[in-house]
Amino acid sequence: MFGNLTHIIEQVEKDKGIDKKILIEALESAMLKAAEKRFGPNKMIEARYAEDAGEIELFVFKTVVEKVENPDVEISVEEAHKHDPEAVLGDSLGLKLDSREFGRIDAQTAKQIIIQKVREAERDIVFREYSEKKGEVITGIVQRFERGDIVVDLGRTEALLPRKEQVRRETYRQGERVRGLVLDVRTEAKGPQVIMSRTHPGFIMKLFQMEVPEVYEGIVEIKAAAREPGERAKVAVVSNNMDVDPVGACVGLKGSRVQAVVQELKGEKIDIIHWSEDPAVLAKNALSPAQVGKVIVDEDERSLEVIVPDEQLSLAIGKKGQNVRLAAKLTGWKIDIHTETEAKGTQKEGMTPDEALRREVEAAATREAEEALLSEDITKLSGIGEKTHKALTEAGYKTVGDILKTTSEALQEIDGIGEKKAGAIIKAAREFAGK
Repeated sequence: MFGNLTHIIEQVEKDKGIDKKILIEALESAMLKAAEKRFGPNKMIEARYAEDAGEIELFVFKTVVEKVENPDVEISVEEAHKHDPEAVLGDSLGLKLDSREFGRIDAQTAKQIIIQKVREAERDIVFREYSEKKGEVITGIVQRFERGDIVVDLGRTEALLPRKEQVRRETYRQGERVRGLVLDVRTEAKGPQVIMSRTHPGFIMKLFQMEVPEVYEGIVEIKAAAREPGERAKVAVVSNNMDVDPVGACVGLKGSRVQAVVQELKGEKIDIIHWSEDPAVLAKNALSPAQVGKVIVDEDERSLEVIVPDEQLSLAIGKKGQNVRLAAKLTGWKIDIHTETEAKGTQKEGMTPDEALRREVEAAATREAEEALLSEDITKLSGIGEKTHKALTEAGYKTVGDILKTTSEALQEIDGIGEKKAGAIIKAAREFAGK
């Protein structure tokens, strides 16, 4: 039915990486199913792989009895002696079946079972392989887009780069290479599902490990990382060798090493700072480039009160509060920033410190709200169907802000979008942003 199997098994084992035992079990199971279908379920049939002959042998087992009442499982002494002269009452005698009796339908049944077993084995191998790669960086090819998610071809399987794990400002085209962190591996009905991320802090840590030999070798250790993906990141490093400057090692000659990471992250700004076990020192470093005058530590509340010169307040808070948010994420402590004037309880330019800080925070909140609106996915716009969403995304238009920055003429260059549709899209974006 299958001819010599030895070569087939060895070839599949080599090409698919499937263990020989799994293949043999699949073949035996397939032949057994086919035999049961052919000869009926009442017979006691076993399938065994004969390596020397390169085939699966089938045996039907019958008990030797004086009088046969059930010919499916019993055999007379006289008949048994024809196969084994030494057979006695009560023996279980294995009689070899001729697999050539199987027809085309039986062969097809066996083939389907073998294919199923091989696929299951392949899925198990892929699941184990990528489960071991959790937290590692992998590279794939953008295959297709599904409602904002990106399906990535890894060769042996597919990975999913969900919309929430994508950097908002990044756009990809079909066939483009993409790298990401293996965030999770899930078991789905169609096979293992690898989940990738480009926003996780672990991604930037692994990129530095790939670019900086001292990090890879453990001489320099990345203690923590915080990101606002696509915007800015802070990485805290420490050296296990007094002769090696951890920040200098990560920056590289003329910034070559850090620039390689920045390039992979499509321009994301990266601050590399010295790590310290002292939260006050770490906070000072984390709030760089702002200058910090004093840090008051409240260990019970796990909070830090940071005092900065008046002119350093905006720099310490950062654009839309970004600098202080990243510092808080990096340290794991709550950070409250006050000016020296506020700390002394004096007024400046007719405005109390509380009023100055409140206005600064309110302005930052307003800017942040506007930015959030512009960063919303285009699916939030009215009139954007699945086909239009796919066409716009593939052309690089992913957010409301992207639409507002373009023109009707540019949108009309996209297949399936005419003058009327382009005008409607831009109008919907303006109404959504309140412009």
